[in-house]
Amino acid sequence: MVMSGLSSSWTPRISLLAISSSSSTSTSIGSNFSKHQLCPPSSSSSSSFRVICRSQYVANDLKFVLHDALDSSGVDTTHARAAREGLCSQIKKLSDIERETSISINRGVDLGKTALYIAAEDDSLISHSSVPLPVDAFIERLDDLSMAYCSRYSSSFKLSPENFLETLERYLYVNKGFRRPNARNESEPRALYLHSVLTHRLGSAVMLSLIYSEILKMLRLWGLLNFDVEIFFPHDLHSLPRGYHKMKSKESDHLHIMTTQSLLVEILRNLKDAFWPFRHDYTGSLFLRAAHAANCIDRSITSEESGFELASAKAAQHRLERGVWTSVRFGDMRRALSACERLIQLEADFNELRDYSILLYHCGLYEESLQYLKLYQETKNSSIQKQSSNSFSSLEEDAVEKLMIRLNLILMEEGWSRPSYIRSFLGNNSEPW
Repeated sequence: MVMSGLSSSWTPRISLLAISSSSSTSTSIGSNFSKHQLCPPSSSSSSSFRVICRSQYVANDLKFVLHDALDSSGVDTTHARAAREGLCSQIKKLSDIERETSISINRGVDLGKTALYIAAEDDSLISHSSVPLPVDAFIERLDDLSMAYCSRYSSSFKLSPENFLETLERYLYVNKGFRRPNARNESEPRALYLHSVLTHRLGSAVMLSLIYSEILKMLRLWGLLNFDVEIFFPHDLHSLPRGYHKMKSKESDHLHIMTTQSLLVEILRNLKDAFWPFRHDYTGSLFLRAAHAANCIDRSITSEESGFELASAKAAQHRLERGVWTSVRFGDMRRALSACERLIQLEADFNELRDYSILLYHCGLYEESLQYLKLYQETKNSSIQKQSSNSFSSLEEDAVEKLMIRLNLILMEEGWSRPSYIRSFLGNNSEPW
């Protein structure tokens, strides 16, 4: 299959490992991970994802693990798969230009619906409900916010841009009572999903920015907004998103502009951070937390751990070994895996391949873990994407090497078998919240 009408903008090739539980066959694709588009097939009977390279190359199916593993444990993933397909139908609309378009003027991707597809999949993963999350009903609730504003503040459209925005924010944050959680509860789950935010009026900065932008979108569609508005996205733990007249913006405001791509990445990374299974550790790097729990880091070069951190790490490992994937304040393996898979689909960062790999390692899915880790290394080595540099970089790369060696040794063992508790990992829902 070849995508017509697209010309190749790059020529290097790397080996893409087709991820599956029964095969490690590799195929060749373009080198830059940011050149891939990962979309699910039209049929909901399979969780494999086709990698479509924008340079006319099409690789074999890249297979994610979560939905198939849930199916094998007896969990019905029909609604989760449908939600993932809905998400991918929106991701398909993300051209390079669209990815960098401000959410205030976005037209190609329905951001409200996309956020609700994310919520619908996670709701299905943890509730096992026979009824899917009513996405359309929450879209109507989102539209009702705009309708209610027009009914109550119709005279505001005659005001100056600054006074109009002040009125809109008073409506949103005072009359409707939307607010951010306090700093200690920034990762509270109900603040991270759009349907919960619309219900409880408690939302993260990215969710409140999304709601703000959706109101502006509706007002613009109805011809009621006659000036350009930008949304100032706060990077602290307290401030609320605010609108400003774009013509009067300053250069310093540009750092706070949320694009379509950055908004979706922020939503998913918030979820990944909130549900990462290894919550308490000495470092802010999620990968290093998981690597530390897997003994892939030399403990002699790390800072001294507190008794609470040691106890938390042991408790996390004990939960995994007895098949509990979800626990209060200690993450949720299912939703962490789901966030990683969707970030890979969104082409967020090739480090997502590495993070996904180490979660698979902790699940005992060694073949799949090794294949994604190899894909991470090959993509990193051949990508033009600038490698982020931080105080953890050398530790992370050292942990990757140790994990690679360990996985190869495991798979070289004759008659190796997966842990007996893998099936119960995904089927166990004894601690859903």
